[in-house]
Amino acid sequence: MIDMTKIPLDEPVLETIESVRSFEQVPFKEQFPYTNSYEIIMKSAELFGESTALEFLLQGTVDEQTQTTSFKELAHKVTQTANLLTSLGIGSENAVSIVLPILPQTHFAIWGAQAAGISNPINPLLEPEHMSEIISAAGSKVIICLAQSKHSDIWQKVLSASEEAGCVETILGVHVPGLCDPDTNPENFPNMKVLDFNTSINSMHSQALDSARRIDSEQIAAYFHTGGTTGRPKLAQLTHGNMAYLAQLMQVYTAHMEKHTVLCGLPLFHIYGCIIQGVAAFAVGYRIVLMTPSGFRSPIAMSNFWKIIEKFRVKQVSAVPTVLTALADIPVGDSDISSLTNVNSGAAPLSHPFELSFEEQYEVEIGNGYGMTETTALISRAPIEQPPGSVGMRVPFSQIRIVHLEDDKVTKNCTIGESGVILVKGPQVFKGYKIEIDNTNAWIEDGWFNTGDLGYLDENDCLYLSGRAKDLIIRGGHNIDPELIEEPLLSHPDIASAIAIGLPDAYAGELPMAYAVRKPGANVSEAELIKYCEEKISERAAIPKRIDFIEEMPLTAVGKIFRPTLRQKIAEEVVEQALRNLNIDVSVTSDIEKKRGLIVNIAATDSADKPKIREVLKPFTFSTNIS
Repeated sequence: MIDMTKIPLDEPVLETIESVRSFEQVPFKEQFPYTNSYEIIMKSAELFGESTALEFLLQGTVDEQTQTTSFKELAHKVTQTANLLTSLGIGSENAVSIVLPILPQTHFAIWGAQAAGISNPINPLLEPEHMSEIISAAGSKVIICLAQSKHSDIWQKVLSASEEAGCVETILGVHVPGLCDPDTNPENFPNMKVLDFNTSINSMHSQALDSARRIDSEQIAAYFHTGGTTGRPKLAQLTHGNMAYLAQLMQVYTAHMEKHTVLCGLPLFHIYGCIIQGVAAFAVGYRIVLMTPSGFRSPIAMSNFWKIIEKFRVKQVSAVPTVLTALADIPVGDSDISSLTNVNSGAAPLSHPFELSFEEQYEVEIGNGYGMTETTALISRAPIEQPPGSVGMRVPFSQIRIVHLEDDKVTKNCTIGESGVILVKGPQVFKGYKIEIDNTNAWIEDGWFNTGDLGYLDENDCLYLSGRAKDLIIRGGHNIDPELIEEPLLSHPDIASAIAIGLPDAYAGELPMAYAVRKPGANVSEAELIKYCEEKISERAAIPKRIDFIEEMPLTAVGKIFRPTLRQKIAEEVVEQALRNLNIDVSVTSDIEKKRGLIVNIAATDSADKPKIREVLKPFTFSTNIS
């Protein structure tokens, strides 16, 4: 166990697989004695007291006055929130849905809900129908959401979703000065009561839980929604043990570092923003700058990004590749960004050429780790000396296994360097999906979680990703289940078959698109189908940007649609079009390799065009061969 009163250590810990194995010689409970998120936050208040835990920027301007929350105040607000929820009938098996942007109160709500019952953070950008499905699946009795605001439609969407869900008893509205309408009063509805969150928690005890609850590591702490199909969202059940492990693990990983400031522009309903830039950052004692309610979506904050780095002396930023792409186009100007040394990229693949140019341009190190909602954000973590192309090593007390599968049965354990499906087991792996049918293909043999991703291990136990066995579309770090698109397309009377894949995009990584086969005699257009999808798909991000018609689907020997052929087809088309727009003459082919996945081969007619070709293709995440 790391003694937080004696850091920083002289050297970093867990930088080689040998050091990880040595660390594991001490029993797990001795290394990680705390069992729940509430314990972690209370301990942080004891260690860091009046130091700033949260610094909130409402507008994202450089000269605005921030709202600060100390570690002690954070602990009090979390306790008060838990006590309020207990008074409203929330027990250890009851869920609280939280529909909030990036605010200090979002942290009070998430961790207070876990101390009383189960938190269920929801994406505020979802449509009411999708919110209602998640609230209903969670069985939430209480919702904490943003109060009425002319800047947001969260309030209206939550009211609609709550009435549709049928299980909600209380809505707690969070009023934020400068964001919410100050003159609106809570309304009461026939089957629900509406209360002011800030006023209600302020009347509660702040020193201890009124419930006197003893929280076990195996108890469910949160339901996180993942990319399920329309009408049946998948809720990943994370335990208190999952949360506490990640928080204490971060103390180990950062034990050689001085206390510093991290910038949070990631949404707090997302696993990384919630865990790594939430309870794990609290455990370490970092100051977290919350960069406006909209985070990286705020045009004002993004235009002032480098000035914000300078003002708060930010050392670390975590972002998705789309944000890094946008930052590369924002001039630093006269901003002093020398404090910024580390950038963490995740949630979607990052182009290696772009990564190298970004590091050189801003004199920072980009770390690429690997994880997902179901693994509490981490499967592997990048060491300081990260092998190019890898996503780092496994975390302590966990295991990574590379296998070949057939009908969810292991047919072979892969050797070093051999690509296969990535299975994982460990203290960060969730308890399973709330709806049992979703667990059918999630687990392999004895408790191994099937990530659905493909990769291989090298001789130093570093993991490399080589593709996806699971057919997700990853749009700027947002996972989209293809079935969200395929189901409505297949319900159209003119469509015989349809398949959704990712459309390669220089900014978002992938955008949703589909291939469709019309029924004989049908002449439905692309525009008509996209409009049809707009009416049928509740998740706005999943509406296809493009639908191409083909005569027949490519099939495997057993008659299944073979998606890789379609991925190759669209990648070749995108590359050809991007280069044709610059009058660069090339021939383009593609291959699927076991290790590197999709490879696009570009043969330049004029070798002098090669530097231009490399620059144009730098943002794309697939590998290229240019000749």
